[in-house]
Amino acid sequence: MTRPSFLARATALLLVAAASSAGWASPPPADSAGARIATAGTPNGAPACAGCHGARGEGTGAFPHLAGTGAAYLREQLEAFAGGTRKNEIMAPIARALSPEQRTQVADHYAGLSRPAAAPDREARGPADLGAWIATRGRWDDGLPACAQCHGPGGSGVGTSFPPLAGQPAAYLAQQLKAWQAGARPAGPLGLMEAVARKLKDPDIQAVSDYYAGLAAASAAAPMAAGTKGTP
Repeated sequence: MTRPSFLARATALLLVAAASSAGWASPPPADSAGARIATAGTPNGAPACAGCHGARGEGTGAFPHLAGTGAAYLREQLEAFAGGTRKNEIMAPIARALSPEQRTQVADHYAGLSRPAAAPDREARGPADLGAWIATRGRWDDGLPACAQCHGPGGSGVGTSFPPLAGQPAAYLAQQLKAWQAGARPAGPLGLMEAVARKLKDPDIQAVSDYYAGLAAASAAAPMAAGTKGTP
């Protein structure tokens, strides 16, 4: 038997992800355990998430927005920080200071918040419009799929494994792509993100990061679903 190609595996995974994104969560209670961790931290030293990620999970500076990102994805990232498979000198000690239950609680909290709604993908004017071209068309000669195939139109996110990208800081997005290139964060389902990142050159990374950071955002009509019904 021949091994499925990278693009075939990516397509199959996207179909599974899309099938799991059919629901929406109700906003979490403002006084839930997750909300308390987000706004006040924990007694054993984990700082409030809001200090870096904003009072409503909207992100600040180079720190990503969390609101509306799927709970399963957020929980997985906290576990990766805590376990050392995703390298980050700021997040690692914070994640380790949280118990598994607290990681779940804070992930559920952010998953239930309204997320920014992405604008429609800007149409690529041609290959020279590098960021939009990679995001919406990919580069098939290099076996590079369009980002939109997994992350949805306008970078809105799909399923539990493909987070929203629209409006995330360009510096953060570029940092994550370089982390995948370096093996500094888990490769993701079927190793897709590491394989994608390694096909990108530095100008590609900057262009696609700038493209998604520049997509207009507006208040979403409904938050993304938590757990398997939502989604970085």
